[in-house]
Amino acid sequence: MMELAIDEATKAARQNEVPIGAVIVYQGEVIARGYNQRETSQSTLSHAELIAIEQANDVIGSWRLEDCTLYVTLEPCPMCAGAIVQSRIKRVVYGAKDPKAGCAGTLMNLLADKRFNHQVDITKGVLETDCGDLLRNFFKDLRKQKKKS
Repeated sequence: MMELAIDEATKAARQNEVPIGAVIVYQGEVIARGYNQRETSQSTLSHAELIAIEQANDVIGSWRLEDCTLYVTLEPCPMCAGAIVQSRIKRVVYGAKDPKAGCAGTLMNLLADKRFNHQVDITKGVLETDCGDLLRNFFKDLRKQKKKS
């Protein structure tokens, strides 16, 4: 499933978006996909996870995604971690750690905080090198382009 999230991240990169992709699985089936679209939409909320969560809500017909697993190429940020908790997603599987905004264990762990009424199971580092390479290469190319211009 992480490979499918990487496919979504690759779509983002092709559109000059930060390459982050997400898929949501319910009963063994992919029910939602998303990739970063902040530059395209000029919306702060256009993160891969939020796009996938909204699609999953439509498919399930509920805001509760209790039996769903979210696969995402980068550790969720605070906004996405909050949405994951609020949507009651059961499990998050992520690839690369996010040292600047990671809220599934790197900077803090909003997903497992017992003060909230819902905690999320977390699996870290799935295809971590592949997910990290997508991001590193994207930003390396971006820096090269900026140097040229």
